[in-house]
Formats: sequence, C-alpha cells, structure tokens
Amino acid sequence: MFYNYTKRAIDILVAAIGTVIFFPIGIFVALAIKSESPAGPVFVESSDRVGQNGQTFRLLKFRSMIPNARYLQFHDPNLKKYLAEFKKNSYKLENDPLRTHVGKFIVKYSLDETPQFLNVLKGEMSIVGPRPYYPDELEEQRLKYPHVKSLITTALSVKPGITGEWQVGGRSQINFDKRIEMDAHYATRKSLWYDLEILFKTPFVMLSGKGSGVK
Repeated sequence: MFYNYTKRAIDILVAAIGTVIFFPIGIFVALAIKSESPAGPVFVESSDRVGQNGQTFRLLKFRSMIPNARYLQFHDPNLKKYLAEFKKNSYKLENDPLRTHVGKFIVKYSLDETPQFLNVLKGEMSIVGPRPYYPDELEEQRLKYPHVKSLITTALSVKPGITGEWQVGGRSQINFDKRIEMDAHYATRKSLWYDLEILFKTPFVMLSGKGSGVK
C-alpha cells in the first residue's frame, strides 16, 4: 500500500510540474502541427489504449503523422506492403513515411508524449510504467507470440507509463516479445528507487533521440 500511495503522490507532483514546464512548448508544437497540416487535428485521432486491468482509455498525444493515419494504415489498399512491415516491426517503423516533418522532430525528442501528463493527473496513467498498447496491437501480438500471454496479463496489472523500462532501454529498437518481458518485469518489481532511476535516465534519452525510430 505504501508503494501505491507514494507512487501516486509522485505521479501527481511530477505531472503537475511537467504540465507547467511543457505547456509553453506545447503551444509551439500545436501551432507547428496546424501550420504544416491545417485540416488535421492537433492531437492523435484514434488513440484508445489498454490501461490497468485491461480498461481502455483515450491517450492524449500530439499528432505526429498525416491526418487520419491510423485508419489509413489499416484500410488503405495502397498501404498493404506498409502494413505488413508495420506489424512485422511491432507496430513501429523507422522513418515512417506517414510521419510529418514536424512529427519527425517531436517524436525524436518525445515531445509528442507531453500531453500525457493530463492522463497521469486523471489517474489513467503513471509517470513510470509499461508502454500503453493499442487494443488491436495486443491482440495481434498475442497471436504472434503466444508464449507471452502471461507476461501481457502481468504488464496490464499496473498503470501504463509515459516513460518506463523499455523507453529508456531502447524504445522502438526492441521487439514486442522483449518489450513485454521488460514491462512485466517492471510490474512485478514495485520499487520506488527503480522508478526514480528510470525518471533520471528519461531526459537524457529524450535529448539524445535514441531509439525513437527517427533519424
């Protein structure tokens, strides 16, 4: 209980500070997104993710791809080859052709993730935790890696995080089976010191752009 209450207190404190710090940057990011593609929204349109205990929630994230990209990825007949490669690479593509110029920059430095401080304040996410997965992504990966079903259940026993073990350990360079193993490991560890270690590493990973999938 001490861990849960203390972790929640840290979440609220860090998310509140992060919101204040990144709000001015967010204004510039939003203006840049609208300037490049005025017809598209500022935030990702289809962003339902799987949260703690399998509950879905809307993840807030700055749009880094062309408008309606999530729908096009799965339904545009001209993107069949792209979709196959996308799924093969654990729902991540290095230098994704659907990503905008602004999107490449904000993804490289994780600025697209900063609105998630609001998800943390709402209690849907934690500052540190497993990756917030798409519902269809988890279903697809369960079939591809049947041996990780128990790891998925373990990873979903805690709130997903803005940052986490896989985010500071390689991000898009890590395949799903290894990533979910890291997420499950984090979920069972329940260490505030480990949370602080991940938090300490996060700014350096953001500034380096390492593992973002963007060159």
